[in-house]
Amino acid sequence: MSTKPTTTDLEWTELDQRAVDTARVLAADAVQKVGNGHPGTAMSLAPAAYTLFQKVMRHDPADPDWVGRDRFVLSAGHSSLTLYTELYLAGFGLELDDLKSFRTWGSRTPGHPEYGHTPGVETTTGPLGQGVANAVGMAMASRYERGLFDPDAAPGTSPFDHFIYAIAGDGCLQEGISHEASSLAGHQKLGNLVLLWDDNHISIEGDTETAVSEDTVKRYEAYGWHVQRVAPKPDGDLDPHALYDAIQAAKAVTDKPSFIAMRSIIAWPAPHAQNTEAAHGSALGEDEVAATKRVLGFDPEKSFEVAEEVLAHTREALDRGREAKAEWEKGFAAWRTAQPERAAEYERIAATELPTGWEEKLPVFEVGKGIATRAASGKVLQALGAVIPELWGGSADLAGSNNTTIDKNSSFLPADNPLPEADPYGRTIHFGIREHAMAAEMNGIALHGNTRIYGGTFLVFSDYMRNAVRLSALMHLPVTYVWTHDSIGLGEDGPTHQPVEHLASLRAIPGLNVVRPADANETAIAWREILKRYTKVFGKGAPHGLALTRQGVPTYEPNEDAAKGGYVLFEAEGGAPEVILIGTGSEVHVAVEAREQLQAAGVPTRVVSMPSVEWFEEQDQGYRDSVLPPSVRARVAVEAGIGLTWHRFVGDAGRIVSLEHFGASADGKVLFREFGFTPENVADAARESIAAAQR
Repeated sequence: MSTKPTTTDLEWTELDQRAVDTARVLAADAVQKVGNGHPGTAMSLAPAAYTLFQKVMRHDPADPDWVGRDRFVLSAGHSSLTLYTELYLAGFGLELDDLKSFRTWGSRTPGHPEYGHTPGVETTTGPLGQGVANAVGMAMASRYERGLFDPDAAPGTSPFDHFIYAIAGDGCLQEGISHEASSLAGHQKLGNLVLLWDDNHISIEGDTETAVSEDTVKRYEAYGWHVQRVAPKPDGDLDPHALYDAIQAAKAVTDKPSFIAMRSIIAWPAPHAQNTEAAHGSALGEDEVAATKRVLGFDPEKSFEVAEEVLAHTREALDRGREAKAEWEKGFAAWRTAQPERAAEYERIAATELPTGWEEKLPVFEVGKGIATRAASGKVLQALGAVIPELWGGSADLAGSNNTTIDKNSSFLPADNPLPEADPYGRTIHFGIREHAMAAEMNGIALHGNTRIYGGTFLVFSDYMRNAVRLSALMHLPVTYVWTHDSIGLGEDGPTHQPVEHLASLRAIPGLNVVRPADANETAIAWREILKRYTKVFGKGAPHGLALTRQGVPTYEPNEDAAKGGYVLFEAEGGAPEVILIGTGSEVHVAVEAREQLQAAGVPTRVVSMPSVEWFEEQDQGYRDSVLPPSVRARVAVEAGIGLTWHRFVGDAGRIVSLEHFGASADGKVLFREFGFTPENVADAARESIAAAQR
């Protein structure tokens, strides 16, 4: 562990200190006004946040999306005022009225930071530890972006070189996701990542001695991070000089991520609330707020007091940002001139456009041949990888099972990794057995911009990822989850690995599109549609979850209507359909075989493949009615999972062939037979539905 003396050339004036103290009283006032919130951490972290936003980071408050900016992630999202006060002071577009409306309906200052809602907020944080993993993903994306556009530049000289800063609290570092992400960051030697730990020893239940006894700094040292500890000033306040020194030392270490432990006192300098758990999540109370203002030299009778000279001083960040951006643009222009081909590629990717002719590279699979949809997905990725350089990803140590290796000769690994395929700008990510962090890192990669990310594991392990998947949807992020082994069809691994409730559960997440292709050609069309949907023309992005089979399934003629989420795969013969069979994934072929039996018995039967309920429900009513005519009340849905999704599609006369219990350890074909996923059982359900519709 390294330490730094507090001597520094940081310029720190009385106005700087007054601005820090202003942020403190603004945090106290904002929570007091609304009556709830987290004032203590925002008060104690004010020197650290101010140092980052006013003295360290390269950003332009007038252009929060400037591609050359440093990124800041507040993983301790409950302390949102830590961020909001700095965005206000620096001139990102927040004003005093926004702080006054903290946590209220329609405000730009919600209880936890929300990406896309407040200028300058880089990611939605709140669930603890997610931001740590987001920051790791951003650092990974930054390195990959540099490899796309400027791989040969000397370190620190490229317009694509920048830093990712994050602030985490005790809660973030206790959550398992931060352990996963921090381990990967150390392994990847992400020298562009600086994580500041607010070591205040307080959580909701009191002193962290109640739950934690390890040496966190040594833990990060063991992960392979460059670590430092910053001691507070004698009065207990954070020391901006020592912190600035530590950040500069961190930036100088380019072959490791950096961890800075900042010992702080929560709610400093509130006379009675400091160092108490109450200050974490409750308003201080009018008397304590007034007492704090007296300590800091503010008028206790005034609320939201901001001196004109303080705001004028902090808003100089706009001038510095403008100058920094102008200087960066000179380097960017020189790069464009020197590398016109890469510059053209940059323009295409930044505009979220895909290369000309990319769709022609999509494989078309032989009709009739049995192939697992996971295998088809792998062939699609390998075909597209050759023409879409911004597409990259991997899996949580299941690449051979998920078929997620886009390039077996190119692994995203630091240069000194001993593997022969190691490349700091490689295509294939080895996330390790870290599903939760993988999902949140994918969010960070998507948030960073200029790449397209996917990541794979077994569908049953989406449970590990759920919180991050939910945040993908909340932020409208274009990440693609490749979930394989999607049903009891995976066989002998048994019920621990056989997803039953997962499809319905994932479909319950608003904004997540679950896509379960019936065959290889539907899989190719699904990938095409997912990639096409992430364009600025289309609008907001959305996460997608591909649910893919382990076992082989028959291949049908490709049908472009698969991109609409549901379509007529086989039409009824001999008249209008008397019954409609709706299937997804590996159960579609069961429905097709049931149709053959029904047709042979003189029952005109339509088969609808519905790879994506969400895509189907986007279509206009006319199209949906053409696929599922309201006049045909006899319907059967077939899916090897719980039937929760399908009641609204089959109606009161319909039947659902589903699995309302856990699976078992046996061959997949045996399980399908024993649990009723047979053409005979589906045909029987169809006859029951026809009878019910005629009553």
